[in-house]
Amino acid sequence: MVDADQTFVIVGGGLAGAKAAETLRSEGFTGRVILIGDERDHPYERPPLSKGYLTGKEERESVFVHEPAWYARAEVELHLGQPVTVIDREARTVRLGDGTTIRYDRLLLATGAEPRRLDIPGTGLAGVHHLRRLAHADRLRHVLASLGRDNGHLVIAGGGWIGLEVAAAARGYGAEVTVVESAPTPLHQVLGPELGQLFADLHTEHGVRFVFGARLTEIVGQDGMVLAVRTDDGEEHPAHAVLAAIGAAPRTALAEAAGLDLTDRAHGGGIAVDGSLRTSDPDIFAAGDVAAAQHPLLHTRLRVEHWANALNGGPAAARAMLGQPVSYDRVPYFFSDQYDLGMEYSGWAPPGSYDQVVLRGDVGKRQFIAFWLKDRKVLAGMNVNVWDVTESIQQLIRAQSPVDTEALGDPSVPLESLVP
Repeated sequence: MVDADQTFVIVGGGLAGAKAAETLRSEGFTGRVILIGDERDHPYERPPLSKGYLTGKEERESVFVHEPAWYARAEVELHLGQPVTVIDREARTVRLGDGTTIRYDRLLLATGAEPRRLDIPGTGLAGVHHLRRLAHADRLRHVLASLGRDNGHLVIAGGGWIGLEVAAAARGYGAEVTVVESAPTPLHQVLGPELGQLFADLHTEHGVRFVFGARLTEIVGQDGMVLAVRTDDGEEHPAHAVLAAIGAAPRTALAEAAGLDLTDRAHGGGIAVDGSLRTSDPDIFAAGDVAAAQHPLLHTRLRVEHWANALNGGPAAARAMLGQPVSYDRVPYFFSDQYDLGMEYSGWAPPGSYDQVVLRGDVGKRQFIAFWLKDRKVLAGMNVNVWDVTESIQQLIRAQSPVDTEALGDPSVPLESLVP
């Protein structure tokens, strides 16, 4: 057990940081645990920001990882609303925005990611929004309700998961929605054309208008308010609010200034960590959206921006900080809810990595499982309105063995029977 006089500092007040602090205590660490977050809110989970909380189905209090009193009971010292400005590796200290210096024995960076910004005229208008933080969701929730009451138009730049989930939420409020996406389908880089079209059809049926093969070039406004957007195909589209949902960038500035190894953009651009989530400095670890880990199972360096990675990565990093043997080999996982469609995705199958897509079930009724394969080996699986199959899908991915593709596509064959 680590000595009780040691201090472990966690930089980042999200799910990964909060679960790391929880794990340090549950594993018996009796030293100081200091959690630093640059937001004033207590650590919270992000999925509700584009799902239940944004739609109005969940209360604000439901997003928090722990009730506020938990931190005092667990003797976790909080510094909220305070960014870390400098890491001094030689002195083993971090400096906060107010000048406070805190010494550490082990340091965890769970600084997350930030929304990528549109680089076009008009982004300074009051009606331009991003969705990453709880404060963003607070604001956007009121905007969507207002648009719904006034028959207003929301334009969403980007047809990824966040863009589509906000589109569904906006339609639930009654707002008019246009999604501008440069690819031929939404989710093209994640699901490919076969499944991307499924989501296009889903949203079209619910009244969402898509503009594919185009990008925003200007947001037009007057007196600080949004009036319309222009796209590079020469068209103008009405808009009373704009959401930039063009992805997120890892917050690596602190790590870079401290001289820690980073990865290139091809590998996600995060902080380079090994299979135990340790950085190039043996006393500094990284977890969550910011960490680009060498994945023991997938044999590649991977940065994952999803809830499950923060949920599981924070505890894994905490155990590694305590000197326990850790091999972080979780199969990437995420989920989405849009209208009456619920889905879960496990694995990693980027464009060009697979040579076959096998469908199992009724795609027309949107009750099916899709599998992405390479040389008959399952790389990823997505279950749509089919439940309690994630474990079997992940076992097929972990097996890394050829499967009978005909049986894989046959709903009468139990999935678990295909696991070697």
